[in-house]
Amino acid sequence: MRTYLVVIDETEEARLALRFAARRAAKTGGSLHILTLVERADFVAWGGVQATMEAENREKAEELVRVAAGSIFDELGIQPSITIKDGEGVDVVKDMLDEHPEIAALVLGAAAQGAPGPLVAHFTGTNAGSLPCPVMVIPGSLSDAALDELS
Repeated sequence: MRTYLVVIDETEEARLALRFAARRAAKTGGSLHILTLVERADFVAWGGVQATMEAENREKAEELVRVAAGSIFDELGIQPSITIKDGEGVDVVKDMLDEHPEIAALVLGAAAQGAPGPLVAHFTGTNAGSLPCPVMVIPGSLSDAALDELS
């Protein structure tokens, strides 16, 4: 089965990437895998404070994917797989691609203005030709209607 891996956060471009990936999965009979990264807390001298901050960041990430998965299920009837990971984004995505050979495409969102994020920059850069699957970069400037036409 064709699986679309989409990396999300709270940005508009991530929302568009998720919408595109979910619609492609629905139209191609594929599945959707949502990955979100837990933001690391800056080092705090008091370990308890840092642990609390990291727990709050994990809860925030869990809520983000819960809401995203619920809206995808309500709209398209797709129950996505969900992964929440700590770590550097590039390394986590590389590991996901290595561990899940069923991933047919990596779907990332690019901001409507400014430089692309670190994931887009890395996975469309010099190593793009050695990836195990295509990378789909969804422009943050697309409207929902334009995105729906494309997907």
